Amino acid sequence: MAELFGTDGVRGKAGEKVSAFASMKLAMATGIYFRPNSKTNRILVGKDTRRSGYMIENAIVSGLTAVGYDVIQIGPMPTPAIAFLTEDMRCDAGIMISASHNPYYDNGIKFFDTNGNKLNRLVEEKIENIYYNDELINSSQVTGKNIGKSKRIDDVIGRYIVHIKNSFPKNLTLTGIRIVVDCANGAGYKIAPTILSELGAEVLVLGDEPNGFNINEGCGAMHPEELSKEVIRYRADIGIALDGDADRLVMVDERGEVIDGDKLMGVLALHLKNQGRLRNSAMVATVMSNQALDDYLKQEGIRLYRSSVGDKNVVELMKEKGLNFGGEQSGHIIFSDFAKTGDGISSALQALAYLVSSNKKASKAFNPFENYPQKLINLNISKKIPFEEIEGLKQLKEEIDSEGLRHLFRYSGTENKIRLLLEGKDSDKLEEFMQKSVKFFKKELIS
Repeated sequence: MAELFGTDGVRGKAGEKVSAFASMKLAMATGIYFRPNSKTNRILVGKDTRRSGYMIENAIVSGLTAVGYDVIQIGPMPTPAIAFLTEDMRCDAGIMISASHNPYYDNGIKFFDTNGNKLNRLVEEKIENIYYNDELINSSQVTGKNIGKSKRIDDVIGRYIVHIKNSFPKNLTLTGIRIVVDCANGAGYKIAPTILSELGAEVLVLGDEPNGFNINEGCGAMHPEELSKEVIRYRADIGIALDGDADRLVMVDERGEVIDGDKLMGVLALHLKNQGRLRNSAMVATVMSNQALDDYLKQEGIRLYRSSVGDKNVVELMKEKGLNFGGEQSGHIIFSDFAKTGDGISSALQALAYLVSSNKKASKAFNPFENYPQKLINLNISKKIPFEEIEGLKQLKEEIDSEGLRHLFRYSGTENKIRLLLEGKDSDKLEEFMQKSVKFFKKELIS
């Protein structure tokens, strides 16, 4: 039985793994799971700007209505907007059709519960089991007046804009701030420029002409090079880049240099603490974050908890520890007072609020410490042996630890690769032990 769900919903090549048939069947399984505890019998469906979204959206509507659910379609909207609107519109669940930062030819399906939270692994497994139960799928289809209906609503964008604008401090304004925003030809192409302009900023917009195939293509959070050029050319104060579903944020300072994700999170955590808004004086980052972030936060009396990679894992650990701030260095930043998931636009507003109140240039405001040298290698392998079964790995890790280096070895969830990360203050030692680690894993994992 093939595993459907990855680290963030179901994702793959549109028309293959994410086909019309698979999408319809997955929608049926989702409807079957949620119906016993249904309160409103409505499920919200949104999407990004990929051409394949039309195919998948119609398949999902067919699947949900076939098992008796009513569907509200709201068209292209950011992933965090689906989380917010699912709860705000009292729906039983929400579905977002997006492959996030992936190229246009991929697509994916993300799910939210009635409170706008991403589904945990246990719920995903239950939906997966229903998906593979053909007898249950067939017997759950309804007839006559029990078949669901669908309607498209185009004006919910206003609700989300008001919600996001309310997260920006009322005593501040963006008047006099020049911003370049790159919307990645994705789901935030209308919302982000509107909000920034309404808050007073002078805005230059890139990546706001989606054609179904140009999402994330040479633009947005994955490719901030063009944004950097335009920030310099336009003499802007800061640049903001979103990804295809606008749940990720990458920022560029006035010199056109990308602001490191760990430094951005460190600054924002301290800003929240100084305002008395950082719950329990702690935050969550992933195992990928630089050790220098730990040390910086420790000096400021802030504790750092580390989760596995994936913003869903960050959110789960935040809930477990009773925290309201966390994120990934790659750009998923979660202010849970304002959003249930990573929200590129909302996070940008919090960063802009800090920038305005600091009276500093972005290059100074968001550069509070120097990262320790890191080396990351993705190694192609022919087999994935559980780490506990690899002879000599424990000794290698102990040797690395004894040199004061931090290590993270993990298999890719989607490819036959192992990711090797080493970090430490001594770059010569870093190089030496990376070569040693590569040699070790080549011997063990390549036939």
